[in-house]
Amino acid sequence: MAKINFGGVTEDVVTREEFPMEKAKQVLKDETIAVIGYGVQGPGQALNLRDNGFKVIVGQRKNSKTWDKAVADGWVPGKTLFEIEEAADKGTIIQFLLSDAGQISLWPTVKKHLTAGKALYFSHGFGITYNDQTGIIPPKDVDVILAAPKGSGTSLRRMFLAGQGLNSSFAVYQDATGHARDRVIALGIGIGSGYLFETDFKKEVYSDLTGERGTLMGAIQGIFAAQYDTLRKHGHSPSEAFNETVEELTQSLMPLVAENGMDWMYANCSTTAQRGALDWWKKFRDAALPVFNELYSSVAAGKEAARSIASNSQPDYREKLNNELKELRESEMWQAGTQVRKLRPEA
Repeated sequence: MAKINFGGVTEDVVTREEFPMEKAKQVLKDETIAVIGYGVQGPGQALNLRDNGFKVIVGQRKNSKTWDKAVADGWVPGKTLFEIEEAADKGTIIQFLLSDAGQISLWPTVKKHLTAGKALYFSHGFGITYNDQTGIIPPKDVDVILAAPKGSGTSLRRMFLAGQGLNSSFAVYQDATGHARDRVIALGIGIGSGYLFETDFKKEVYSDLTGERGTLMGAIQGIFAAQYDTLRKHGHSPSEAFNETVEELTQSLMPLVAENGMDWMYANCSTTAQRGALDWWKKFRDAALPVFNELYSSVAAGKEAARSIASNSQPDYREKLNNELKELRESEMWQAGTQVRKLRPEA
């Protein structure tokens, strides 16, 4: 474990230096990794593991779009691509990468194949943390582990192909074999993590649900919409409002923050922008803090999990989801965004 200082807080992390790929391969040399689900995380993790030289198979429903996607990605039916139940039977490590609702539905099928010594792997702490709602309670004689990339499966794959790594958290919920920790770190390295930081299943899902509803998606869309609407109400054109709200942030400023930090970005913009940002950021923090406290409490109380399970299990879930996404897509702000993206010069 490497010791890293984060602003005065020392934290142990795992990097590729002390746990190189060759060590990961040695740890998992006798394992068959069965990736169950080929939707959000499945493709990126499965392809990265395969390209890194691990023995990987994919389990997916036949005659589905995701089955066809797996075939297009080079998985061979009957050799490396199987129906879910057959893959779960063949795997010594079962990567349970279905959606949260999908995990609930398929749990009885997968559980049958969790024989002694196998490992059950998650990339989200939802199913285990809220097992009073999900019913996902693993047998005592299997390892239960988690590696959670801090980004989408698409980003994980893109960064891997670019020779980079996406940071991931890892956790051990149940160590039945005495090797759970090595297994999960090896998997974390194998899927293409930049570095790994330790957590537990509960902290992972609490932070993840807060982040998704907060700065990663929910809050940022809310802030975008508020600023865009304010500018439009005061006579600014859609192009000007979108560029000042979204385009400049995503295309110019956020890459600088990612590379060097917010302080560096502040220091390298105009003095007028510096002064305004320094004067106003705490006001936005203070306005948002009560909302984040309410959000975290809702996550911790299981209310967000209950709402997700109830909503996602409805037969018309997809139809309702598409209607909500349509509202976003057809809003003036994101219609403006479609046109602005078309005007970006090609590289």
